[in-house]
Amino acid sequence: MSSIKQLAIRGAAWTFAAYGMSMILRLGSNLILTRLLLPEVYGLIALVYVFIIGLNLFSDVGIGPSIIQNKRGDDPDFLNTAWTIQVIRGICLWIGSVLLAWPAAKFYEEPRLLLLLPVVGLNAIISGFNSTALFTLNRQVTIGKLAVYELAGQVTSISVTIISAYFNPTVWAMVIGGFASALVQMVWSHRLIPDQTNRFTWDTDALKNIFSFGKWIFVSTALYFFVSQSDRMILGKLISLEMLGIYGIAFTLADIPRQVILALSNKVIFPSFAKLADLPRETFRAKILKNRRLLLVGLALGLSLLIGFGDRLVFILYKSNYHEAGWMVPIIALGIWHTTLYCTTSPALLALGKSHYQPPGYILTFVAISIGLPLVFFQFGIVGAMFVIAFYDLPIYAVNMYGLWREGLICLEQDIVATVLLLEFLGCVLLARYILGWGLPIDQIF
Repeated sequence: MSSIKQLAIRGAAWTFAAYGMSMILRLGSNLILTRLLLPEVYGLIALVYVFIIGLNLFSDVGIGPSIIQNKRGDDPDFLNTAWTIQVIRGICLWIGSVLLAWPAAKFYEEPRLLLLLPVVGLNAIISGFNSTALFTLNRQVTIGKLAVYELAGQVTSISVTIISAYFNPTVWAMVIGGFASALVQMVWSHRLIPDQTNRFTWDTDALKNIFSFGKWIFVSTALYFFVSQSDRMILGKLISLEMLGIYGIAFTLADIPRQVILALSNKVIFPSFAKLADLPRETFRAKILKNRRLLLVGLALGLSLLIGFGDRLVFILYKSNYHEAGWMVPIIALGIWHTTLYCTTSPALLALGKSHYQPPGYILTFVAISIGLPLVFFQFGIVGAMFVIAFYDLPIYAVNMYGLWREGLICLEQDIVATVLLLEFLGCVLLARYILGWGLPIDQIF
């Protein structure tokens, strides 16, 4: 048990270090690219990736989680069958991007999507050939190699994008950068575990295991598409590409804490919980509460600083044509809190094989945003829309908490205590801001 704890601690350290470096790289590239590219370019690429991400999520059968969770996760036949499915899926994703191009261009009245979607969709074919070594390293909580691998892909993408944008400041600079990154990562993935090679295999039992575990993940990720991308899908029709690009910058900054937790959740928390899933529920719950406590304290402090000073960060870092993102950041960041709360507990349900709790939360959340976002936008404009985006996924938190209660892993009391702590931190931050003479973040709205 101590070895699992040591793996988790080491994995968490690597995740934080890698994500910190990733954020520095992303922020640095943003500062450069926002001086080379107009907000409209960010809006256009955001629309493209709505459909690319949608295709990925609509075809996710849980290959990675199956390898991590299944007892046959180290069996070559199981791994190669998973890899075969992944390759077929990549080809199907590209075909899907071709078929979606015309209706997407027609709906958004944006003819550039006709060519952009099929070209960007080629990345799915390349990524389909990624080695299953990525999932094996995740299963073993060997985060160091994965961190270096992901950073290499990011450095490739940033470097190629910046060079391309310098000579051709259009959306194609971002497309070329993404293509280069996918190619480098695909080749590198086969070097991570030299003695683990993939070949086409069709093991019927492995196939049944993957699809049996993945059926609810398939449903969940398909629904998650509507949850995670509905804001851009709906706003893409309601506002200009320029404003959509500004919103994208605001969301990227505000979403930093959630991305940290998601990285920990997928790379450390889930594989660690999977190794503890056979423990008695009360023992399992005690370990969740203990290991989560310090994480929530750090999250509350970081999020309160982002809510309090996020707008100042935008004013300092970005050109004036992106400054409207300033007032959006605190609102979006406030809604990240409950999202990160369920991201630190939902892996426990997945580790127990209880993936059926996710779909109801996604359905309720999709209904909330698909009705609430346009309704509030027409009534209160873009400001009202930001508040809807901040809190629309509360149903996921509620359903996740219900699942934890049913499985004897309830963490509600800890969430309440942590929320009170967040409010205390936020009160101190806002007081400091007021003393500095900057008023309150909400003052910019009026």
